[in-house]
Amino acid sequence: MIDIVKAARPSATRDTLVLVDRTAQLKELGLETKEQARMAALLEKEGTCATGRHKGRWLLVHRVAEGARGRQLEQARRAGDRMAAQLNEARVEEAQLIDLHGDAGTALAMVEGLWLGNYVFRRYKTDPKGAPTLAKLHVTGKAASAAQLAELADVCTATCMARDLVNEPVSFLNAVQLAAEFRTMGRNAGFKVQVLNKAQIEAMGMGGLVAVNKGSPDPPTFTVMEWAPRDAVNKAPIVLVGKGVVYDTGGLSLKPTPNSMDQMKCDMAGAAAVAGALFAIARQALPVRVVALVPSTDNRPGGNAYVPGDVLRMHSGLTVEVLNTDAEGRLVLADAISYAERYKAELLVTVATLTGAAMRAIGRYGSAVMGTAGDPVFQRLEEAGEQVHERVARLPFWEEYDKEIDSEVADIKNLGSDLGGAQTAGKFLARFTTRPFVHIDIAGPAFLTRRDAYRTCGGTGVGVRLLYELIKRRAQD
Repeated sequence: MIDIVKAARPSATRDTLVLVDRTAQLKELGLETKEQARMAALLEKEGTCATGRHKGRWLLVHRVAEGARGRQLEQARRAGDRMAAQLNEARVEEAQLIDLHGDAGTALAMVEGLWLGNYVFRRYKTDPKGAPTLAKLHVTGKAASAAQLAELADVCTATCMARDLVNEPVSFLNAVQLAAEFRTMGRNAGFKVQVLNKAQIEAMGMGGLVAVNKGSPDPPTFTVMEWAPRDAVNKAPIVLVGKGVVYDTGGLSLKPTPNSMDQMKCDMAGAAAVAGALFAIARQALPVRVVALVPSTDNRPGGNAYVPGDVLRMHSGLTVEVLNTDAEGRLVLADAISYAERYKAELLVTVATLTGAAMRAIGRYGSAVMGTAGDPVFQRLEEAGEQVHERVARLPFWEEYDKEIDSEVADIKNLGSDLGGAQTAGKFLARFTTRPFVHIDIAGPAFLTRRDAYRTCGGTGVGVRLLYELIKRRAQD
């Protein structure tokens, strides 16, 4: 966490981050001519960033290059991340940003990269060595207002909360504890939280969630979260559904451990994303009614675990033939999607680490999206993704994919062929809703084994910033 403070004027003694769009602006820092020339030469050599020492303090300069807006913002975030690393290496606790560029968006992006790049999950570390020291940033300049900085702080806090949830092992974060974390988030942000227990889940006929939970020693939960402001611009809510599988062994269709099961504490990243987004939305009091639903369990092969060949009756009444117990995410999501029908949503969005097929299609550079909502919705989603650099790639959703999940013994089956796996999973989900529907498969970017600038190793919190930006745009319509 970094405390961001709007400052009236810069300090002559603090370590300093500087945002410029031309090297001539360096003279405004009070540098000697020789030092100006040295920093300008470094900028020319390094491209957009230069680092130096001046009168005993760090001076880190980022020059905004010409180009597409999205690229400018992402370069600023990455510059902020590099500066956070430099300051932490030097054990700096407090710094300042001097914005000479005069553009709020770029300044905010730089602060965002610094904040998110400063994140480290250290709950289980006993040695304090390596912990970030940077704790406070003073921001000067007329472009970014105090209100904008407060909004950024809420969004970054929500993203880091989502990262924490994803990084927690199942030894702590089972389905019951995940629901408890959501209750805490609701209290801190001001949204309502209701948690349904196993008996209530069974009474509602949520056959998918009940079946996946059968091999677990821990009970499932179903969490309903709602932000309903009086000045909401929408009568029917936007409903977000996040996959809350806190650990996925694959069930009896057991996963291999290397590069697969060893990362499966991240299989609730969709749940973390929708809860994190709702936290930021409520903290900023966006005038949009939003409901977030999280069906949660782990998927294990123990006890009376469900098996390939089982036929499940879902909350909607549809029957599903199980062909693979590792295709469990769509089963728990389907019950939540069916439950969401009561809200008559203007838009239903599912977020899940659902398929390896999505990751194989586009890598870890973005999320695969598909669904039945109209082109304007997907265009807005793509624009939001470009704005926050959580990009989305729309996959075709042709009718032919529906045939892939036809079953000989039930209404549908939970697995298609070995081709178009992301789309057949999306088609499975679409069977359980009558509302405009968008599915976001975050399997690629949700969890990284190697740091990518401000996307730190482990849980990335992907989806929080994307959903917040999408709903913020809905509020501004």
